[in-house]
Amino acid sequence: MSTNIYVGNLSFTTDKSELERLFAQHGEVVGAQVVLDRDTGRSRGFGFVEMASSEAANSAISALDGSDLGGRRLKVNVAKPR
Repeated sequence: MSTNIYVGNLSFTTDKSELERLFAQHGEVVGAQVVLDRDTGRSRGFGFVEMASSEAANSAISALDGSDLGGRRLKVNVAKPR
């Protein structure tokens, strides 16, 4: 079962492929997205990564929460349902 992960405090230059590469080090990535502002098309500073298994997701969360990406400390946790 896949697990959706929230990734906050992203640099405004971070893109989807960078997130996929970062999280792929910890397991199979099903998909990734950086949330964009509707009006400007600029990153809103957060995104989501879907991992193929909860084990991979937990590994990624443990390793990446608080880590540095693009000069910013990432906030990484399990995404809350809408």
